[in-house]
Amino acid sequence: MPECQNCGSFVTEAYVRVFTPEVHDGPRVCPNCEDKIRDGNDVREARSSRS
Repeated sequence: MPECQNCGSFVTEAYVRVFTPEVHDGPRVCPNCEDKIRDGNDVREARSSRS
């Protein structure tokens, strides 16, 4: 069962196929991650929307 490398949450095979680069074993970040987000081909820290 595939899981996110950042938070350990379950992800579907379809998510892995679309969002995981071929050089990685699993997704580096997923929609459940609150601290990181995908940014193009990279992963970055999520920004707070608070001022």
